Amino acid sequence: MKAARMKTPRRPVPKKPSNPCVKDPVGVYCRVRPLSRPDQECCIEVIDETTVQIHPPEGYRIFRNGEYRETQYSFKEVFGTLVVQKQLFDVVAKPLVEDLIRGKNGLLFTYGVTGSGKTHTMTGSPGDGGLLPRCLDMIFNSIGPFQAKRFVFKLDDKNGVDVQCEVDALLERQKRDAMPIPKTPSGKRQIDPEFADMINVQDHCKVEDVDEDNVYSVFVSYIEIYNNYIYDLLEEAPFEPIKPKWNNCNTPVRNGDFIPPQSKILREDQNHNMYVTGCTEVEVKSTEEAFEVFWRGQKKRRIANTQLNRESSRSHSVFIIKLAQAPLDADGDNVLQEKEQITLSQLSLVDLAGSERTNRTKAEGNRLREAGNINQSLMTLRTCIEVLRENQMYGTNKMVPYRDSKLTHLFKNYFDGEGKVRMIVCVNPKAEDYEESLQVMRFAEMTQEVEVARPADRPICGLTPGRRFRNQAFREELQRKLEMRGGPINEETEEQAVSELLLQNFPPLPSCELLDINDDQTLPKVIEVLEKRHKLRQMLSEEIAKTVHAFKTVLQEFDSSVVSKENYIQGKLSEKEKTIAGQKMELERLEKKIKTLEYKIHILEKTATIYEEDKRNLQQELESKSQQLQRQASDKRRMEARLQGMVTETSVKWEKECERRVAAKQLEMQNKLWVKDEKLKQLKAIVTEPKNEKPERPSRVRDREKPVQRSVSPPPAPSAPPVRLRHRRSRSAGERWVDHKPPSNVPTETVMQPQVPHAITVAAASEKALAKCDKYMLTHQELASDGEIETKLIKGDVFKTRGGGQAVQFTEIETLKQESPTGRKRRSSPSNPDPPEDAADSEWTDVETRCSVAVEMRAGSALGPGYQHHAQPKRRKP
Repeated sequence: MKAARMKTPRRPVPKKPSNPCVKDPVGVYCRVRPLSRPDQECCIEVIDETTVQIHPPEGYRIFRNGEYRETQYSFKEVFGTLVVQKQLFDVVAKPLVEDLIRGKNGLLFTYGVTGSGKTHTMTGSPGDGGLLPRCLDMIFNSIGPFQAKRFVFKLDDKNGVDVQCEVDALLERQKRDAMPIPKTPSGKRQIDPEFADMINVQDHCKVEDVDEDNVYSVFVSYIEIYNNYIYDLLEEAPFEPIKPKWNNCNTPVRNGDFIPPQSKILREDQNHNMYVTGCTEVEVKSTEEAFEVFWRGQKKRRIANTQLNRESSRSHSVFIIKLAQAPLDADGDNVLQEKEQITLSQLSLVDLAGSERTNRTKAEGNRLREAGNINQSLMTLRTCIEVLRENQMYGTNKMVPYRDSKLTHLFKNYFDGEGKVRMIVCVNPKAEDYEESLQVMRFAEMTQEVEVARPADRPICGLTPGRRFRNQAFREELQRKLEMRGGPINEETEEQAVSELLLQNFPPLPSCELLDINDDQTLPKVIEVLEKRHKLRQMLSEEIAKTVHAFKTVLQEFDSSVVSKENYIQGKLSEKEKTIAGQKMELERLEKKIKTLEYKIHILEKTATIYEEDKRNLQQELESKSQQLQRQASDKRRMEARLQGMVTETSVKWEKECERRVAAKQLEMQNKLWVKDEKLKQLKAIVTEPKNEKPERPSRVRDREKPVQRSVSPPPAPSAPPVRLRHRRSRSAGERWVDHKPPSNVPTETVMQPQVPHAITVAAASEKALAKCDKYMLTHQELASDGEIETKLIKGDVFKTRGGGQAVQFTEIETLKQESPTGRKRRSSPSNPDPPEDAADSEWTDVETRCSVAVEMRAGSALGPGYQHHAQPKRRKP
């Protein structure tokens, strides 16, 4: 069985040198550009040194309580239209340069819409240099006499720096000088007249208290971020613009027609700092040389002509200044060959591309794609700032999306506490940029709330300070003494000068040529000179011996003094060690106390976090409850309104129902009264009929002249239609009738037949027929008491109801009866007893059912006529 593969243990993350307890907010400054024309409308006004006010232009309708909404934004400092570049540099960039020389990192970037003056602020114009040339000038003014020779510091490909010995550096310099392109010394460099006025800064600004025992070297690099790709602007490879050919992955298509520039990759070094691999880093020794490198890369930067700016930057440019510094050795001659003592700091100057609206720039094609990538990277920067602000203000631990854009990924270390971050917000006060300027102001206001941890100071070197100047003073003194003795001043001829000085002190030798045997003068002269030289040598030897003795005495005294001083120093050291031991104990005690307090603070922070969480939960619960109560209140109001409508509707409905029932009851009572009257008439006719004579039917004229007293009917309800009093006969021959003849009627062959002029004959009552007529007549047949068919014509008036239908009010009944003259029987005859009341009632039941009906239809109904009985069925007597 194979052993399980173990995972590679993760390397522990080294602690950042920043102090997490001390944080500084991001410094945000605002610069207002002057208007291009004096007659342009302005929407931004500088209130004071820290506040600007932005108001909508004319025609832009934003009202609050009937007034224009004027918004004020505060910054660390506001620079108006009359502020010069030097004032802006002294406030914003000068502290970053001072931190750079002291070994700390810095980030400065300009932010704003297209045409707001970002590139002018960073680069400047002829005769008025911007922040970048002024930063370079201040750096070289400060470290000029302390710069190391070229190639003493050498950058590696992992964002680090090494120190070379003098021999290796000399070989590198000779190799550089042997290149075919001649390299002129920085002092004799011919400045390009195209940018000569930009770097001609007369301020001579420099950093005070520069460490004079260090040597310095400056390296510069220049990159751009175009369409979320990183390109090296100092690369010597052929540089051609990318053609507008893109694949589905939103990356440029590589074909054989052109060679696109190679994009660079972001990596993380051993200290978790981000850097661009393979980026060209040039060592420069003067402001002119550094700006010449910058200008060479600036010509390769992508710019284009848009509706808003004639030379609009289509990419984010990043100019990085790296400063390497290392201490001198104990003699103050050479650089200390220890990599741990090297400090590498950098200052990043970023000129962001302007955010723009494509509908204003009229961009299309490649320009439109560039604008989309620019806005996307700026949106990612804004998102990162928002998440950082939320994490710091509310104690959350959300992941900051640095990797969504190359711009934010490159500078993530600055926001994590690797240096100061400063932003210059450039705004154009013209009215056309109002909406874009408003978004920029909101982003700047949010950025000020983000805090960045303050980086720690670099460690102090343990060597004696002042080494450089002591060595320089020694060399100057030695040179002065040699000059006083008339010797050469060069170090290479020092030994030769000493020997010549000694030879000059001896007497010159005479001529030693013997021309004759008898010459007795030459040898004595030579002997005399040699004796003098011998005496002089003895004297010099004695003097040297005395000097040596005196020097030995001095050395002994010096040794004794050194020993005494060492003893004294040892005593002092022992005292200091005791003091240090006591201070260490005190420090340990304070550290324990700090740990205790940190633990308490941690507990309190946890408690505060819990309370804050409870508070947020309670607030959310309160908001949800309040929203629920509001919903319930609104539901209650809606229910009340609904119930009120239902009550009103039900009241109206029941009022109509009551009116209908009252009207039906009135019709029913009237019909009953007519039936009773008719029965009384028949009974009266039967009673008053002579025995031997044919009974005579009472005349209708007498009935009309002498009406029978009736019981008073109850008055109709107020809502029922009023009963119009009519005569028993038709008043006009022009009235139309509805002749209702049920199909169950039996035709009679009598001579007298009912005939109604202008009548509409129907088998069943309908609203359509009733709507065309004013009279109604129902033909009803039933068997009389003598077995004959009795035909009754029940007549009535047609009325329109309030609901849009038709109602019939019966007014009279005419009876047509056919009987045999010999077969008629008296109703009072005992042989034919009276029919029971139930039978009489049953005779009229069908009539009442069919005649006590009102036809009603709603106005505008599409369902056809609706029938509704207005009279209830009559209850039978028990």
